[in-house]
Amino acid sequence: MSLKKIGIGIIGTGSIAGHHLKSVQELNNCKLIAMASSSKERAKAASKKFGVKTYASYQKLLEDKSVEVVIICTHSGNHLGPTLAAAKMGKHVLVEKPIEVSVKRADKMIAACKKAGVKLGVIFQNRFSPDYMRLKKAVRKGHLGKLILGNAYIKWFRDEAYYKSSSWKGTIKGDGGAALINQGVHTIDLLLDIMGDVKSVFGKVRTVKHKIEGEDLGLGLLTFRNGALGTIEGSTAITPGYPARLEIYGTKGSVILEGGKIISWDIEDQTTKDNFSNEVSKTGFADPMAINHALHKAQISDFIKAVKKNKKPQVDGKEGRRSLALIQGIYKSSRKRKEIQLM
Repeated sequence: MSLKKIGIGIIGTGSIAGHHLKSVQELNNCKLIAMASSSKERAKAASKKFGVKTYASYQKLLEDKSVEVVIICTHSGNHLGPTLAAAKMGKHVLVEKPIEVSVKRADKMIAACKKAGVKLGVIFQNRFSPDYMRLKKAVRKGHLGKLILGNAYIKWFRDEAYYKSSSWKGTIKGDGGAALINQGVHTIDLLLDIMGDVKSVFGKVRTVKHKIEGEDLGLGLLTFRNGALGTIEGSTAITPGYPARLEIYGTKGSVILEGGKIISWDIEDQTTKDNFSNEVSKTGFADPMAINHALHKAQISDFIKAVKKNKKPQVDGKEGRRSLALIQGIYKSSRKRKEIQLM
């Protein structure tokens, strides 16, 4: 693999951009060229805050020939435009979750990058957690037997100040919804990565606490294509907020992750019992910024390696689309008050 460092440009200067900046600066296979904000004023403020070269528009950033990969950290409903423009300029694209706010917009992104011959990746950094990877390996090797049930619980809390901090949060246009598509999408992605595609879903969403367009409470009853069943419970209205929980059950055993850590590992025919830490990793169940950038760093490194080796990143556009399609299915089911067929 080439020792040349890939030039990175970050589009967006909000809080999550800081995790990407730190990650890029610590990696040895890429280098940060510049960031882009939405105005001269914001660019100047971001340049002072982050101490890097900052453009006043993403179009200016894309004109920089030393930028080979762009990381898009704009709000969810503003991923399409920068992606189409980057693909047209021959830049590879790594976009924050969710891929976009509708499947239609996501499909345009996937098609544009395919046509341009550039990579498209979606940030789902929790796939790179050591405990999650251990669970996935056990499932792939058949240690849990036939999968029969998968549960994703994201019972978090966000206060009114969180939703008022940005004009797009909790809106249909900017956020695509709220609790499921923004906070819940990470654990929903893990559920799909383990259990496979969903055949049908019955969903119910409500707004019970916050003054927002989107839901702050959402449920889904899933039938997977492999015949297994599943449930999703997602919220930003649960006080005080609890760590996200992923439960996977098979005919030969069960594994439960909480806050990104394995808290239960019960598999038949395993003579040794592992010692698991009772410590729950720092996650955003009560504080959206109570996370570190280690897993972002791992995924960005994977994406850069995919660019250098011309191979598929672990989470490409098609993978990123899966959770969005399911969440939109839950929303549609709730509106129509009936089970929705997804496949």
